[in-house]
Amino acid sequence: MRETARILTVDDVPENLDIVRMRLEAHGYEVVTAADGEEGLAVARASRPDLILLDIMMPKRDGISVLKELKQDKSLGFIPVILLTAKADRADIVAGLDAGGDDYLTKPFDQAALVARVRSMLRIKSLHDLVQDQAAELALWNRSLEERVAAQVGEIERMGRLKRFLAPQIADIVAASADETNLLASHRREITVLFGDLRGFTAFTESNEPEAVMTVLNEFHQALGGIIQRYEATLERFAGDGLMALFNDPVPCADHTERAVRMAVEMRDRIEDLSQVWRQRGHQLGFGIGIALGFATLGKIGFDHRLDYAAIGSVCNLASRLCDEAKSGQIIVDERAFSEIAPLFETRRLAPLILKGFRQPMEAFEIQRVKG
Repeated sequence: MRETARILTVDDVPENLDIVRMRLEAHGYEVVTAADGEEGLAVARASRPDLILLDIMMPKRDGISVLKELKQDKSLGFIPVILLTAKADRADIVAGLDAGGDDYLTKPFDQAALVARVRSMLRIKSLHDLVQDQAAELALWNRSLEERVAAQVGEIERMGRLKRFLAPQIADIVAASADETNLLASHRREITVLFGDLRGFTAFTESNEPEAVMTVLNEFHQALGGIIQRYEATLERFAGDGLMALFNDPVPCADHTERAVRMAVEMRDRIEDLSQVWRQRGHQLGFGIGIALGFATLGKIGFDHRLDYAAIGSVCNLASRLCDEAKSGQIIVDERAFSEIAPLFETRRLAPLILKGFRQPMEAFEIQRVKG
């Protein structure tokens, strides 16, 4: 409702209009008038008053028909109507209230009664407008909330797709970081690195069609993917028949070497089961694993339009070379990793290994099974 209430008075008697105008303007109201029902409808639509004083008995068109049309016009919104009648005819009053009138006054009316009824109806109009404004604001908030929820659902769906192409830990950091300059910045940390590789894969690809090779790779990746997720390893890459996973970065993990070895045991057991299925198809495939513990430099590598997250250091090379030495079903760990997990697993010391890229023979151990 506007700051100065606007009141429309409709009456076919000019003297009545003048009296009402003077009394209401004396109380600070803005008053507009109409001399009959047709003019009253036109003025109501043009001026959109906050309250209408409507005479019932008028020529051309009586107040009841005017009232009915006003109430049916949705464009006018809610405008209270006080009916004015020159006689205390209950039938007119009932008909007027039934048609949508909000109150009534019988002429001649007392000035105090007129002002009191006007104030009462304007309070109702003010409360109604307040409720309408709040409802509109609430509807706006709801639309905004729906848009935000839809945007967040879309973000979650996009994150779900992103996590199919990146390690979940990397995807979460990329999505959560507001500082692009320091995002996955280069840093040094002790990590446990695991390399795994199918045995007999080269010979398998030479004697089988690409579709059969792809089927085996899909089964291999599917079998190990769930295990990698369960142990919260960071999958650095799937490279055809091999994989590299690391622990303790980018999310720190106190027992990262133990977790890596336990994951390796579960991977070995799972691939042994899968190998039986492959043998039934005539495929002779096995799986070897190498694990090493040491410091590496980690962070993003690449260029503006294509970035990867990588670990660089001799620990990665060592895990890869140990994997190369591992026979089917064998898990080989370096001496540092062995010192961390020795009490937890049954192991066997291997003869020192001569590894490509390393000058000195390397102490190594085979993980046989979990103790207990």
